[in-house]
Formats: sequence, C-alpha cells, structure tokens
Amino acid sequence: MSSAQSSPVRASEAYDVVVVGAGFAGMYMLHRLRGLGFSARVYEQGDGVGGTWYWNRYPGARCDVESMQYSYSFSEELQQEWDWSERYAPQPEILKYANHVADRFDLRRDIQFKTRVERAMFDERAQRWSVTASNGKTVQAQFVVLATGCLSNARKPDIKGLDDFKGSVYHTGNWPHEDVDFTGLRVGLIGTGSSGIQSAPVIAAQAKHLTVFQRTANFSIPARNAALTDEERSAFRKNYPEIRRFAREVARNGIYAEQPDRGALDDADDARRGKYEKRWENGGLTFMYVYNNLGLERSANDTAADFVRGKIAEIVKDPETAKLLQPNSHPIGTKRICIDTDYFATFNRSNVSLIDIKTNPIEEITANAVRVAGKDHEVDALVMATGFDAMTGSVAKIDIIGPGGQTLNQKWAEGPKTYLGLMSEGFPNLFIITGPGSPSVLSNMIVSIEQHVDWIAGCLTHMRKHGLVTMEAEREAEEKWVAHVNEVAHGTLYPQANSWYMGANIPGKPRIFMPYIGGVGVYRRICDEVAAKGYDGFVMGRAQQPQAAAS
Repeated sequence: MSSAQSSPVRASEAYDVVVVGAGFAGMYMLHRLRGLGFSARVYEQGDGVGGTWYWNRYPGARCDVESMQYSYSFSEELQQEWDWSERYAPQPEILKYANHVADRFDLRRDIQFKTRVERAMFDERAQRWSVTASNGKTVQAQFVVLATGCLSNARKPDIKGLDDFKGSVYHTGNWPHEDVDFTGLRVGLIGTGSSGIQSAPVIAAQAKHLTVFQRTANFSIPARNAALTDEERSAFRKNYPEIRRFAREVARNGIYAEQPDRGALDDADDARRGKYEKRWENGGLTFMYVYNNLGLERSANDTAADFVRGKIAEIVKDPETAKLLQPNSHPIGTKRICIDTDYFATFNRSNVSLIDIKTNPIEEITANAVRVAGKDHEVDALVMATGFDAMTGSVAKIDIIGPGGQTLNQKWAEGPKTYLGLMSEGFPNLFIITGPGSPSVLSNMIVSIEQHVDWIAGCLTHMRKHGLVTMEAEREAEEKWVAHVNEVAHGTLYPQANSWYMGANIPGKPRIFMPYIGGVGVYRRICDEVAAKGYDGFVMGRAQQPQAAAS
C-alpha cells in the first residue's frame, strides 16, 4: 500500500492525541492508542513511514544493532513471521519492514503524510493543544506526543562557498530516493562518523576517485555481516522470550549479549588480548562488552583503544594514513562506536585519499574543488556525512508554546530539561518519546521506544480512568532528574568526548550530556516505580469548572 492511500483530514478537527512522526515510535504509539480506544492523528513530514530509515538512504546504510533484535516485540506473530535476511539489516530492508508493519496493522489511515507540524500552542482555558500543520490546518488535541526521532534532523555544515559548488551535493541524512551513480566521478566525502564510515567503501568501489575529508578519526569495529540462515533465525525466535526480557530488564543498552564479569586489568595481557581478538573476529557492538569498566576507567579503556589502534595499523598499508585514522582525541566508546565493512581497508585502494582537516580546516569550497591548506582538491560531487542535530533538533523545528507564552526552545536554550526524558515542566500533556534524559541513543532504540510508548499508554489510561485531563512534570522533580542524569554521566568517561551526545557537533548548542547512561533496565524500573506511586513527580488535574456568573 502506498502513502497516497492514506486517509484525508477528517471533517472533525479534534483528537484525543496528535502524534508527530511516523517512524518506529510514531507507528507503535498509534497502534497502542487505537487499541485503547483513543482517537489519534499522526503527522509525518515524509511521504512514507520509517522515520530515520525513510530519510537515511545513503550507500551502505544499515543498522548497527543486529536485525533479530532491532525489531518490534509487541506482536508475537510479527516477530515470528518476518524473515530478516542479514545479521545487520540494510536500510532498504528496514524500510520494507516498517512498511510491512504499517500495512499489517492498517496504520496508514490515521497518518497524514507530506505534512509537517509547524506549531503547537496550549490553550489554558480549553486545556488542549492547538496543532498547526504545514497545510495550514489547525486541529485540537488533548495530548501531543513527539515521536520525532533522535537522528532525523540532518545538519548541513556552514562551509564558505558551499552554495557556489557546481556539482551535485548530497547529505547522508537526506539522501535522494532514486539511485545515485558515482561511476567515473571524483567524489569528496566530508565527515567520518557512522554514515561516512558506512558509505566510504561503497562509494570508493564506484567512483573514479574518493577523497575523504576527516576532522576527527573514529573508532570502528568490523561488522562481520553475513546472511542469516534458517537455523539461526529459528534459534533466535525460539529464544525470543528470554532475549526480550534480558534486553528490557538486564542489559544496559537493551541488547542481548554476554555480560562481562570483570574489569580489563583483572586479566593478564595475553588473556586480555585474546578476548579482544575474539570479539574483533566476531564483530559488532559487543566488542565494548568484553569488560565491565571500559566506560568507567581510563586505564581500562586504553587497553581496548590501543588494541583497535593496533588493528588499524595492521590493516592500512601506508603508515601516515594509518596514523591519521587512529583516534586519539577521545576514549573508545565515548562517541557512538561505529561498525563497518572494510572501512579501513578502503584506504589501501589507489583511488582513495585521506585529507586531514583537523590540522588544516577546509578554507572554502569553490565551483569544483574543496580547498584545504591552499590546495584545491577537485571533485565532481560532494557527500556531506556531517550528522544530525541529535535528540533535540527535530523538536526545535516546531514552535511549541506552553501556558504563559514560553516556548520550549526558550526553556531549552541552555540545554534540554525533562523529567525522565518524557515530559518538560511548563508544557502540560506534551510527551516526548526517547527524549533527552532517557537512554534513547545509548540503547537499542526499539527497546526504548516500546518502553516509552507503553508507559505513555498506561499513563493515558490511568488519566481516563480517574477523570484527569492534564498532566505536567513538577519543576523540583525535573531539576532532580536533570542533576541525576548529569551526575551519572560524569561518573563515566563519556563527557570526555566532544560528541553529539553532548551537542558538540552543533556550533552554539549548549554542552550538556543528553541521554541517560544509567542503563535501560535501571531506567525502566525508575519509570515503573514513578507510575506505581501515582505518577510521582507529575501534577495531574481535572477539568476546570466554569466560573459562576457574578450576581
């Protein structure tokens, strides 16, 4: 079913809930709301479902969480029927899965595509939100749920002369839907985060020449991607109950994996290297689970970082290029660690060159070149792998106005403040899925999405049962939670990196550690306890009674 078959706007302009975004969060939220009997409308800027996976179509794009775990758990039939083809699903397959979910649960009839929410204003007298969309229509809703995603607002770098470039310019976070052919072209790739690392080998195999402009070297582990066998899929499905329980309740990051029982320095050098070698050969994010203190103690972290730097030196033949590719600016894992397929080996190709733009930043982009240290590197096409305004960027694009006229952007000017990552004080009935202050990007996003959606659904059910119409985070509870999030973060090595976790990739954005690093299981228990105590830290209110006329 195509997006063109989504239903038109109803004549009625009032809903119980407006959901912003039709990615994995928005789709599951809609499904839960429907099942509970709430009327809902979803607004989606794109012309299809999938969120991050709708927009990120760059060459080599795939998930860094294994396919069998990066999937919904709410439907036993769904998780048993869907056949993932590879250990790490490529973007087209994840998008196909999202479309299958939308069709299987008949979600499109309540989703309005090609429609951006531009404004949401809370009406204190009506105790409802007025939501204005890009088509000019305004609807009323008791609740608004922001399912806008953490990595959906592509960041275009401010580089002198970029608008004067005569060739094609692409951004990995907003890739064309049609195939892009780089055959015979000289391509410049700016950025070496996850999307740059994934796309470089694919582009290099096609282009006449690829020039990679690197500001910050990043740690990357081989994915060791492979086709999944029927036996592997079957074994996983049989064990799904335990896998899902473990991901929700035990794993810090929502991923089922062997848990470490010791620190890095508890093993002798040879034993430690043997464990790193085994994880390197196995591939994937589990490399960081070898020991339990890699994110806590620099001396332990150094052993893992040195191992990976050694691997880069082994793979890359040119010593100077290898040295540039070896990260030295941050502890391993304190920026989201990347997984790749032949990234470092790509720099052994004769048609690939690496330019250091940390020592000598890009001076300007001319009509046909990128100028660095006075030298023009001629290119026919540019690929911007410059990331996102993560976690808050998509929310910031909406003019959200609370009681009294304060906007959410004004409140968050010095950094995002939330209670549990779910609500922000001063903005009643406004929920955020995987917002700042929750595990979100430090976790398997599907696990965190389902937890938030289920918590919100339970909350709305509680309010309806008890005749409550408004809910808002208390200032004191929010302040304590923000302090706790930062306290936990600063007990780790994470703040030592200038990462997008801190907003460091956006000039002028306040430096504050945004996700909650305490762990998915711990966080879930905190949220459940808050709900069990009658939504402790939130203020709930009944409908305002009309004032009696003066006699």
